[in-house]
Parts: sequence; structure tokens; C-alpha cells
Amino acid sequence: MVCEEIIRTYTLEELRVATRDFRVPIGVGATSYVYLAELGDGRLGAVKRVVAERGGSKKVFLDEVSVLLRISHPNLAGLMGFCMEKGEQLLLLEYVPNKTLFDRLHTYQGQSQGVLPWRSRLSIAADIARALDYLHTAADPPVIHRDVKSSNILLVDDAHAKLADFGLCKLGHDGDAARTPTVIKGSLGYVDAAYLSTGCVSRKSDVYSFGVLLLELVTGLKAMQVGENRCIIMKIVTINTGSDVLPEWTAESRQSEDPEVLMVMVDPRLGGNVDVEQLRVVVDVANSALLDNCEARPDMSQILGRILGCMEVVGQAELPV
Repeated sequence: MVCEEIIRTYTLEELRVATRDFRVPIGVGATSYVYLAELGDGRLGAVKRVVAERGGSKKVFLDEVSVLLRISHPNLAGLMGFCMEKGEQLLLLEYVPNKTLFDRLHTYQGQSQGVLPWRSRLSIAADIARALDYLHTAADPPVIHRDVKSSNILLVDDAHAKLADFGLCKLGHDGDAARTPTVIKGSLGYVDAAYLSTGCVSRKSDVYSFGVLLLELVTGLKAMQVGENRCIIMKIVTINTGSDVLPEWTAESRQSEDPEVLMVMVDPRLGGNVDVEQLRVVVDVANSALLDNCEARPDMSQILGRILGCMEVVGQAELPV
């Protein structure tokens, strides 16, 4: 599917002017820096500047442009234009104002805005499930994102989100991807063991990463635990002390059917303001997404259905009689 927005090429001078010579940084990627752009028509944009010093390459840049030209969805950060001039590799992307989910959950500035409510966390999970379901089933060919994580989720507001950063994406059906080992890409804590051991990536690799993201939303903890976070989680979750990875740290607790045990996992900043039945569903979805056998993991369409289903049931229960 080709984006209906007009995507154009920009000159280097146009983007230098728009970014005031790359003066206002708003983000850092694995191979890039991101700058605020003020366009002549009053719109804002985000210029992603891929740099060789961070491992950026012309091939990766062109691959990302190729993916972005094929996709369009309300829960994906869209492409507005690009530039390849004088050695620069620049993407002009849709500007999403409220930073990332990682910032909101894990930084002092994000936490100073108040606790991210449980309903908002469910809504964000649903938006990212919609985005991945689109990439996996509606995009032609299907797109495997390969880097689903909280720092690649841009917040429109506290309840609406867009998936961003398509630099590691892989095009193709599971059958093709599963037979062809690739250089392992992704972020520690979000990558499943099957992919790490074989290098064979599939849509179920994204499903695993989404399962980690669900645990992050439930617990309020990072996918990789170090330092002071280790002390926090040791107090609230039964853990495997030999691992720094959130799925293993929470493994025993999230397998429990006891609601009290599940509630112990929940981000203490929520003060218990969580619907227990919704929590059961979210933890169950995370458990299925994190299965070692990737073939046994659900599709994103199934996951989206379960998340929306639990949201609707509670919403109906709250309606006045």
C-alpha cells in the first residue's frame, strides 16, 4: 500500500533551513540523530539524519525509504520526504509531539507528568497491536519490524501512539524469512532466543517483542534490568536472579492464576488502579507471545482481538444502567 500523502524529495538546503542547521535535537536512533523541522507551510516534522559514525549505510537508508513508501496507517509514523545529497541521508518524518513511551515510563521528565493510567497503557498496547497487524497482514509484501520496543513508540498523547523507526525492517513472508538467516538485529531484552540462535526472523519475532512490551506496560520496568531497578523488582516480583531480562524475571509470577500474585507484578505507581480481569487477559496474551516455540505464538490479529475484547467488556460494564 502506497502512502496517500505526497512524499517528495527535499534539497539539503531546504532541510538545513527547516531544522535551523540541525539545531534542535529531539531523538537519537541506533544509526541516526533526529531533529525538529519547521516547514514553510506551518507544519512540523522530524528529520532523521543517518550518520556513518553510528553504523548508518546507504543500503540501510534506501531500505528504510523503500519500506516507508509502501506503508500507510494511522498508528505508524509516516514519511513526508527524503534527501540524498552531498553524502547526507535524511528522512523527513511525521512529527509526533510527546516523545516516546520509554521516556514517559522510565525518565524523570516523563514521570513528572504523573502516572500513566492503566487505561492509557491498554490503549497504547492496542494502537501498537494495530500497527503490527497492519504490517504483518495488510502491507504488500508483509513487513517484519524487527525492533519493537518502547523507545520506538511515539506518543501522540497519553492514550494514542504510533510505531516508528523502520531502519531494521525486513520485507517478505514468514516462509521466505524463516529459511534465510539474517544478521541479527534488534534490541537486547526484546529479541527472542530462537532468532538469536538461528538468525531466522519471522513475524512471530515481532510478536515476542510485543509480549515484552506488554510486560513493560504492566510492571513499569525496563526490558533489561540493571542497578536500582533490580532492587525495585526484587521487592515486587518473584524473579530468576540469574537474568536481567524482564520476561525471565517475571516468569514465575506471570504464570500464576492467583490474582493477588498477578497484582504484585503491577507497576506500584498505579496504586492498584487496575482492572483485574483486564490484567489477566494482558498477562495471558504476554505469556502466549513469549512462548519459546515461535510457531505456537499467536498472530498479531489474534492479540489485537483479545486486547480490544477486554477493553470493550469493561467499557460496557461501566455504562450507566
